Amino acid sequence: MSKLKIGVIISSTRPTRFGETPAKWILDKANERPEIDAEIVDLRDFDLPFFDEMASNAWMPSQNPNAVKWQNKISQFDGFIFVVAEYNRAITGALKNAIDQAYVNWNKKVFGAVGYGTVGAARAIENLRTIGVELQMVSTRSAVHIGGADFFAVHPLGQQNKPMSDIEASIGASAKDMLDQLVWWGQATKAAREDDAAAIAEAAE
Repeated sequence: MSKLKIGVIISSTRPTRFGETPAKWILDKANERPEIDAEIVDLRDFDLPFFDEMASNAWMPSQNPNAVKWQNKISQFDGFIFVVAEYNRAITGALKNAIDQAYVNWNKKVFGAVGYGTVGAARAIENLRTIGVELQMVSTRSAVHIGGADFFAVHPLGQQNKPMSDIEASIGASAKDMLDQLVWWGQATKAAREDDAAAIAEAAE
């Protein structure tokens, strides 16, 4: 089977966001795996409107060209790693809006998460997993939670600005677990999607 294409999605668009730091870290970890070809997907690059279509693209094609550009990008991937900031116990509005701009493009794909904040974005990641169920996605059991002292060690708020490598003793095992599961479910869902496509093509002949 060919390599899994994995999108590492940065969920915050704030000018002062921290998300790029863990995103680059997990990107490198993912690309160390022979089964994965990962790239960063930055919501800033898509200038998405607030969802304003007549309906989800599950029911009719979207009209906004930026939404269509986003859907086409999401369709390129076999799975995703969401880099999750927690805003008031949930994912960011920017990420929720980006998720809502597509539907069929997420279906039957795997995702993992790297969360950061005082509790490692644990509540936001659970919020994301609930959304994933509606999108017919598969979540890895393990996630990476950068919280507590680890968070303040690497985040500018803690005034230490240590590199991510300094906290790998705390989060390295969970990153490996998440990536192991991402590969297993990614290969399984990719094979299933390919079987579905072959069956549809055969029925159309």
